[in-house]
Amino acid sequence: MNEQALRQNREYKGGLKRLDDSLYRRHSYVHWTMSVKGRASGWLNAEHHDLLRQICLHAMARGFMCCPVYCLMPDHGHFLFVGYDSRTDQRLAVRWFRREWNRILKPHALQHQPYDSVLREKDRSREGFADMVGYILRNPLRAGLVQKWQDWPYSGAIFPGYPHLDPRKPLFWDDFWKALLRHSGGRG
Repeated sequence: MNEQALRQNREYKGGLKRLDDSLYRRHSYVHWTMSVKGRASGWLNAEHHDLLRQICLHAMARGFMCCPVYCLMPDHGHFLFVGYDSRTDQRLAVRWFRREWNRILKPHALQHQPYDSVLREKDRSREGFADMVGYILRNPLRAGLVQKWQDWPYSGAIFPGYPHLDPRKPLFWDDFWKALLRHSGGRG
């Protein structure tokens, strides 16, 4: 990751500061938080979750990415996207993903701009990465929605070609790193 690019922020008109485009391309690791306008709730249910998983799967396939963890909360969602190919452009894939998610969210809609956090080198180590995944998965626990994060039905992982990848399973990390290495040419 280019540390200089992390420091060179530029600001979109009327929006959040954005980092250099190169940090969202190729082998990129980004935690995206997407909130529903007005923090509206009432949309999260099993049917919406299933539809959103389908949309996310297509976004991952289109963008040459995987989602080792996501967690849908009653008024927002967390997604950790990992690019594994030279063709990856997370911003482009997220734009498509958000447009499709907005279609199934009606009458609600996502806030204009998602919040993103590009993971630094230390956060991309296996230990740092596992901490980030755990942080995302524990959101429902911190919010008092469940007693154990494993009981939250609206979280999981999405990696095209690996339908059984689930952070609740004991071999999740072994399976995830093997899949990422296979798709990234050893750069996982």
